Amino acid sequence: MAGKNSPGLTTAAKEHLVSGLPLTRLEALIFFGVSNLPELVYEMRKQGWKVESRAVPYAAALVRVNKHATLKPPANLPVREITLTEYWVSK
Repeated sequence: MAGKNSPGLTTAAKEHLVSGLPLTRLEALIFFGVSNLPELVYEMRKQGWKVESRAVPYAAALVRVNKHATLKPPANLPVREITLTEYWVSK
């Protein structure tokens, strides 16, 4: 599965997606140690999962991260203009 990540790490990220919750690459790295979320998504799609995606502001992912951890970007980072791809499995 996703690159050189431990199967347990990718399993946790996959379970998160399968539950219908959104996940960005930033969150995958912080919460699950998965550095290549797009590769995991690619593998899931090959397995038949319907994985949706959309662009979301970095700020939206930052809000979700900060519910469980502390992430403070540099003050001059335009978090509302930077976008990340968010993935989830549609039911």
